[in-house]
Amino acid sequence: MDQVNGVFAAVDHVSFHYIQHGQEPLRALNHVSLDIQQGSHVAILGRNGSGKSTLARLINALELPSEGHIVVAGYDTQDHLNIWEVRRRCGMVFQNPDNQIVGTTVEEDVAFGPENLGVPQPQIRIAVDQALAKVNLSHVAERPPHLLSGGQKQKLAIAGILAMQPSCLILDEATSMLDPVTRTDFMALVAELIKEHGLTVINITHHMEEALLADRVVVMNDGHIVLSGTPADVFDRVELVKSQGLDVPVHGEILHRLAQLTGQKLLPLETASWASAQAGVIRILKTLTKKQQVQDMHETFDKGDDQPSQTTQNHEIIIRVENLSFTYSAGTTLESAALKDVTFDVRRGELLGIIGHSGSGKSTLIQHLNGLLRAQKGTVAVLDLDATDNHAIRKIRQRVGLLFQYPEHQLFEETIYQDIAFGPKRLGLEPAEINKRVLWAASIVGLKSDELERSPFELSGGQRRRAAIAGVIAMRPDVLILDEPAAGLDPAGREEILGYTAKLRDEGSTVILVSHSMEDIARLSDRVLALRDGRVVLFGTPAEVFSHPEILAAADLAVPKSAAFLRDLKAIYPSLSDHCYTTESAALELLRAGSEACQ
Repeated sequence: MDQVNGVFAAVDHVSFHYIQHGQEPLRALNHVSLDIQQGSHVAILGRNGSGKSTLARLINALELPSEGHIVVAGYDTQDHLNIWEVRRRCGMVFQNPDNQIVGTTVEEDVAFGPENLGVPQPQIRIAVDQALAKVNLSHVAERPPHLLSGGQKQKLAIAGILAMQPSCLILDEATSMLDPVTRTDFMALVAELIKEHGLTVINITHHMEEALLADRVVVMNDGHIVLSGTPADVFDRVELVKSQGLDVPVHGEILHRLAQLTGQKLLPLETASWASAQAGVIRILKTLTKKQQVQDMHETFDKGDDQPSQTTQNHEIIIRVENLSFTYSAGTTLESAALKDVTFDVRRGELLGIIGHSGSGKSTLIQHLNGLLRAQKGTVAVLDLDATDNHAIRKIRQRVGLLFQYPEHQLFEETIYQDIAFGPKRLGLEPAEINKRVLWAASIVGLKSDELERSPFELSGGQRRRAAIAGVIAMRPDVLILDEPAAGLDPAGREEILGYTAKLRDEGSTVILVSHSMEDIARLSDRVLALRDGRVVLFGTPAEVFSHPEILAAADLAVPKSAAFLRDLKAIYPSLSDHCYTTESAALELLRAGSEACQ
């Protein structure tokens, strides 16, 4: 069937309700209309629960509209005879890759889709090899998927869709577990597929830099489309975008902050790109005719996020790892060295950030810190206990809390209260103390008292994540380890979750945070550990680690966007310090350097 006027997907006054047993239906979409052009790249933004994923599932005919119609590639999705054709044309990559991996080996999983489409065997071989090469997984083609890292699993899910050569690629937070360089490479691949094969791309994302690559940006809230236009048009409306609980790209936010500091107005579309934002900075700083009172500006914007916390003054070492090596499936054809001679320490009361490319060994490393994995070579000492000693493991786990990727999967009790109370009960505490800890942990993560008697599985994704975190901190661990706790959350939700970590650190807990967000790690951490292929390549303060862009780039990492933005302006303002890891501090530093330059 032919598409009309080049429209690949036509969404016409569509509403959708989720049926809830014993409750009123939950309206997820409310009379949404949207045309997506063939060969276009559309980014869909919005808070968690805004209706983005529901819209994607409707376009792919995984759900059917409660009201209205959706026509995809000329096929009405409400005609059950068309569903196969719609799904054949639309490949969807979900946020959690484990939900769509079915093969016993990587290459078998990639072949699953083409096999079900009836593609001849010789062509399947070619499609699998090409798809794995595009996501840089050819070297693990024969490995079982369960041995891959979280980021590698995400690449595998993407390869499985690419092998089917769909007309439309729907990405539902598909890059949330990828390291910065891999994410950039993947979006470059998407652009290549659009250009060379006319692929239509619908990208649901919380990464604003990804949205900049789209032809069109759609902002959703509460089941409605609240804003739509080119990236330049949308991100030019900084206050409106931020009012929706979203971010704007870092370069645009820095320019916006600088304009506020100086009382200047932004020109139309000045925040549209990296280059236009830098031109805007230069334009504003040229208006300075006398030295600005920068010190007074600190009352407007707090630069404290870039300063080491007071806890760094405490040099008591509570975790010491020396010459740690670990190999999966040692002595077999699947042998994979995950850690190689890793040495570092953790101080009491600090927030240690751990960064590394997908598969660099981050998750393997932290599982050694509470005895889930035992050192094959080297030593791990936690709170003066030997983490290789079976008798010490129980004591370590009582004092070290570990939150995995997708922590909501750790929920299992009938009510939130019972789930949070599970750990304190296992510690043998009295009922009164258990109740006290449950209420304290719930308050830390913002769970209301009337929510505690609800089932965890009735909550939104963000609420479940808060409940899972509360269940760990209710045990009052000396050390809290979080593995990508904010992955897949909207900007407001991410700030909320990461705010808990800073609050716990300020209350005396030691926090270890694993993240692919260089921005979050730089502004929150007292020290940073960078891994590459299982080895430590950098270890020090954020300023020390992010002063080595070449080493970071070789490890598929990057400096925070705010630091990179300032670094690009150093040729004009040589006194600029690029050790600024928030947009507020970057704007203040620009003002300082600009004021100095006009003397």
